[in-house]
Amino acid sequence: MIIVLLLLSVVAFTIIQLPPGDYVTAYVAEMEGDRGERLAESDVIALRKAYGVDQPMYVQYFKWLWKLSHGDFGMSRQWQRPVIDLIMERLPLTVMISLFTLIFTYIIAIPVGIYSATHQYSIGDYVFTTGGFIGLATPNFLLALILMFLFYKYFGFSVGGLFSIQYMDAAWSMERFVDMLKHLPIPLIVIGTAGTAGLIRVMRGCLLDELRKQYVITARAKGVEERTLLFKYPVRVAINPIVSTIGWTLPSIVSGEIITAIVLSLPTTGPLLFQALLKQDMELAGSVIMFLSFLTVVGTFISDILLVLVDPRIRYEKLA
Repeated sequence: MIIVLLLLSVVAFTIIQLPPGDYVTAYVAEMEGDRGERLAESDVIALRKAYGVDQPMYVQYFKWLWKLSHGDFGMSRQWQRPVIDLIMERLPLTVMISLFTLIFTYIIAIPVGIYSATHQYSIGDYVFTTGGFIGLATPNFLLALILMFLFYKYFGFSVGGLFSIQYMDAAWSMERFVDMLKHLPIPLIVIGTAGTAGLIRVMRGCLLDELRKQYVITARAKGVEERTLLFKYPVRVAINPIVSTIGWTLPSIVSGEIITAIVLSLPTTGPLLFQALLKQDMELAGSVIMFLSFLTVVGTFISDILLVLVDPRIRYEKLA
């Protein structure tokens, strides 16, 4: 896991540095374009030296990696605040939305996938299949805009953000928590739609393959009750691909909500990463990307453990 994260840090740093220029270049362009101020060449050189962007790329990388390995995420050049403070302000809400979305995705996808497989070519199967294709084809940001319009027009309820205006900067209380719960369903539906639709198709296809195998036909011929037969064998095998997707589902939910978070004005890490990439704020963008990489590695590890628990056939055997 450490080696994978090390390699991902190289890739992340390289990709962030690929666009021409650096933070000082973006800052100078903003000063000249928005404020009409033109900095002297000596000031630009001083800024580049102060931010350390005058050094070679490999020197900047090793300095960043050294600080990162010691728990120092550095200072955000754009916000002029410690990166860890910016991330921790938005991380709890990001994790909460991600976990709720993950639970929502699996609670919907697995039962619907089982129903579609056991009722193949029924009206319900066609409805869920059509809905799945629509969910996969509809961009999240477009679905967010449609739901915002419908909720505001027909219910008079604004679903932008996670809090109403009076609760945005208020301290946590029961009223603020209830207000957040009122705003939470729309982000869950929007972010989880594509993932749910995809998992329904995976569950349906895998279960159909299992239901046609000889051991199922034999068990059914011996008079095993249909429900017992279904959940004791085929479902346990068919669910393996679903469990194994946790490794990429966790980071995809966090990173996939960036545009949705911007549209819905959600105070999560998505818009923070987007702004950091635009401004080439290396410390902030790199830290968020490494967080997503850490989620990927941990999610894959959790998937491996769950696969062993779900399917007794999967075991690690030490070679003699």
